[in-house]
Amino acid sequence: MATPIARSRPALPLKGLITADRGCRVLGVCGMHPDHQEALKKNRVVLAKQLLLSELLEHLLEKDIITLEMREHIQAKVGSFSQNVELLNLLPKRGPQAFDAFCMALRETKQGHLEDLLLSTLSGLQHVLPPLSRDYDLGLSLPVSESCPPHKQLRLSAAVEHSLDNGDGPPCLQVKPCTPEFYQAHSQLAYRLKSRPRGLALVLSNVHFTGEKDLEFRSGGDVDHSTLVALFKLLGYQVHVLLDQTAQEMQEKLQNFAQMPTHRVTDSCIVALLSHGVEGGIYGVDGKVLQLQEVFRLFDNANCPSLQNKPKMFFIQACRGDETDRGVDQQDGKSHAQAPGCEESDAGQQELLKMRLPTRSDMICGYACLRGTAAMRNTKRGSWYIEALAQVFSERACDTHVADMLVKVNGLIKEREGYAPGTEFHRCKEMSEYCSTLCRHLYLFPGHPPV
Repeated sequence: MATPIARSRPALPLKGLITADRGCRVLGVCGMHPDHQEALKKNRVVLAKQLLLSELLEHLLEKDIITLEMREHIQAKVGSFSQNVELLNLLPKRGPQAFDAFCMALRETKQGHLEDLLLSTLSGLQHVLPPLSRDYDLGLSLPVSESCPPHKQLRLSAAVEHSLDNGDGPPCLQVKPCTPEFYQAHSQLAYRLKSRPRGLALVLSNVHFTGEKDLEFRSGGDVDHSTLVALFKLLGYQVHVLLDQTAQEMQEKLQNFAQMPTHRVTDSCIVALLSHGVEGGIYGVDGKVLQLQEVFRLFDNANCPSLQNKPKMFFIQACRGDETDRGVDQQDGKSHAQAPGCEESDAGQQELLKMRLPTRSDMICGYACLRGTAAMRNTKRGSWYIEALAQVFSERACDTHVADMLVKVNGLIKEREGYAPGTEFHRCKEMSEYCSTLCRHLYLFPGHPPV
């Protein structure tokens, strides 16, 4: 996926950009999330006893979580227990991506049981995340396509990538609370949303791919994952996380999630799928496709009775085709309606939903791009769509229902434009869309009633 950013910002010299990027990576613009720190703390003794560091440190070094000097300092400690303690003391100071990188390194070094332990602890933590730092430059970006065959992919050297990206990590998130007056005025005609937690949310993020498709590493995908986890927690959801799943694993674990008994006592549900994709499906890390209709089927009224008459939100961050939207020039500054092709695509989607309404209702699904087109992702800031989604939902969930918020997301996406001179992604565009079978307004009523 590629990501264009605001086009009004002048280009900075290459050297200056590389310096700025390196500064962010060494210092970090925000600390480790408190939930991540708590997960490490609660499992500190087990980790100190069981960690195998020799290969793990190399992975953390490769991911820029530790430096050569830090590795040498850890290795200078006497005994594996002392070395493990030194690493555990260091990790919370290494920025917002350190926890995810540590979990990934555990998986890559066949210590997945420790990763499972951390993620299980993390999913049980209910308190919300504090605001993250919002200290990135909105002027530059690197477009990268979100699925598509290898010949379509943009491959740049590290130096060029640094020059096109500026900013490190997710934006600042601080959800504005709903007022009691707004709740009283709108709750009667809206879906009930009072349970604590509001519901279960699943964030499934595929980043590392294998198999015959030769799908590329989704650089920036970890930012999307962290952003959505933070956003959904701030909105009052209990978040479950799945990373790097095959198509079969996705199907099985989505089915398990849909059958969780907690759905019976909560008021809504969220599923976010982040991966490479094609029209009608998303890729597992094995290069095989899970059809989105199968995902929706798992949560319909027949297969998921616990969620009948309750709103179910889906967010799909994946390509729906190979084509890069080149955009068109506005005439005389007048805003145009969507192109006929887009209107036909929307109409087709509406007809499909109408046919399925008897068994499939109370759903709303946001797509990062139109069918047949590629979605855009910034290798440092994450995808355009998830960034816009987080911005709108954090600012307007207090007084705007979900369908109208997705319209505002569309407006933000419409205005973005790629900046990658000399590549097919320069001045590229993207257009998000959503489809809905909701039967009432869906307000998230963040912070109400107050704890």
